[in-house]
Amino acid sequence: MKHIAIGILGAATLGVMASSASASTLDDVKAKGFIQCGVSTGLAGFSAPDDKGDWQGIDADFCRAVAAAVFGDASKVKFTPLSAKERFTALQSGEIDILSRNTTWTINRDTALGLNFIGVTYYDGQGFMINAKKLPGVNSALQLSGAAVCVQSGTTTELNLADYFKSNKMEYNPVVFEKLEEVNAAYDAGRCDVYTTDQSGLYGIRLTLAAPADHVVLPEIISKEPLGPAVRQGDDQWYHIVKWTYFALLQAEELGITKANVEEMKASDSPEIKRVLGQEADTKIGTDLGVSNDWVVNIVKAVGNYGELFERNVGSGSPLKIARGINALWTKGGLQYAPPIR
Repeated sequence: MKHIAIGILGAATLGVMASSASASTLDDVKAKGFIQCGVSTGLAGFSAPDDKGDWQGIDADFCRAVAAAVFGDASKVKFTPLSAKERFTALQSGEIDILSRNTTWTINRDTALGLNFIGVTYYDGQGFMINAKKLPGVNSALQLSGAAVCVQSGTTTELNLADYFKSNKMEYNPVVFEKLEEVNAAYDAGRCDVYTTDQSGLYGIRLTLAAPADHVVLPEIISKEPLGPAVRQGDDQWYHIVKWTYFALLQAEELGITKANVEEMKASDSPEIKRVLGQEADTKIGTDLGVSNDWVVNIVKAVGNYGELFERNVGSGSPLKIARGINALWTKGGLQYAPPIR
């Protein structure tokens, strides 16, 4: 029985092994000289072009962090704006190297779609926004029975919406669009009563509306939306580089390593800080990963630590003013936690 089981497993995994052996995203990236990063078509705080056409936001900065780790140069990244419908095909086909596009980690995407999520860069949940002048007196999503709801197709948002109204025995009229810009325009034009998406997105979208003060984000959170970057399955080295870039951002914040002090921190007496910053004489952490031993220095010099990245794009230093909440480090009551870099 033991030998039969081994034989079956070996046959079942031959294709995966062959795929892994031939996969070399890092070599491809180095050959072309940049990382192709899939982002949204424009979501404030996460990935959106500024007035100069430069992409800004948590998701865009994460790709810059990976470029800093790989090349020592955060500018070696190109951005591909993708709709919700396009994003997975773009990654599966090799059009992009990383999908960093406010995307929820689910079992279907981890298995059937052949993706590997590297972690949760933003813990979110689906919410609802209304025009308070159009729906006076509404202060809860449970008062929305019969409403027309704007939602983007091809998203977990669309599925969660159906589940929420069905479980609460409410009726609704879905107003569905493929592209985010179409949903935004329809809601702003009054074609629907309600806008539903991740709550962080609602705060950003509200800023773009004709009369932001008229719109209210309701208190209900109806889902878990762990948002994070993903890569293709079958290339463990690339998966590890992208994943440990995320952990490096968290570890830098926990150790107090910032964009402003990273150079002086290289002289720290702390064994842990010296190890993380590649200052131990016998350190091989970076080279074992496939990058240089000062990869964390390069990441932090480029984009700062996770806390700096958060506050700049969606937190206190941004127009969104979103509190850290559960996105705080574990040492401060949040969920952000990195395994040891050692």
